[in-house]
Amino acid sequence: MLIVKEILDLLYPRTCCSCGVALLRSEQVICLECINTLPKSNWHREIENPMVKLFWGRLPLFSAATYYLFRKGGHVQRILHQLKYKSMPEIGVRIGMLYAEDLCESKYFNSADYIIPVPLHPLKLKHRGYNQAACFGEGLSQVMHANLNNDILIRTENTETQTKKTRYARWENVSDVFTVQNPALIENKHILLVDDVITTGSTIEACARTLLNSGVSKLSIASIAMPQH
Repeated sequence: MLIVKEILDLLYPRTCCSCGVALLRSEQVICLECINTLPKSNWHREIENPMVKLFWGRLPLFSAATYYLFRKGGHVQRILHQLKYKSMPEIGVRIGMLYAEDLCESKYFNSADYIIPVPLHPLKLKHRGYNQAACFGEGLSQVMHANLNNDILIRTENTETQTKKTRYARWENVSDVFTVQNPALIENKHILLVDDVITTGSTIEACARTLLNSGVSKLSIASIAMPQH
């Protein structure tokens, strides 16, 4: 079996999703060099960090943080592109596991009862084959031992892409498209809401409001990346 794996690695070498170099046998998805050098925010250590401030006056958050900061054309953006468009869900899982090691040590995140990803509409999920936010959540769940639930929060409308919309247009586009199934399950719970990228925060705000209106007592947010300003 090992021989077969070595032959496959020669024919189809595993490469780092960040820098593209060949991975060592002990490395998974992302090389050790990139794990140590990619621009991490370390915001999980701060109660008043830039992501928390993004939602001041918008959401009563318990905590919020992102793993990476990214700039256009950089390695983190390459990771996000491969996760979302290149059929590589394993990237989300691996990064979730890496970030969970930090979040487990943070008093702002380690009490989460459920991890809930920002949902895709069923049609988009069928087309892509997976929800990249759910992949991230799966990795977090494996290490944090918080329950991942992909069925509580659902998207009821297949909205247009947010990419080129203004902040207000983004909010209008998603303000009323999420709903909670079985709200009794999350009543008085600490929820960690997760997504791959947070920019203006419009989509995750809409999700968060839906959860808070369903009886969640504490709401925290985590993402893979956020633009570096």
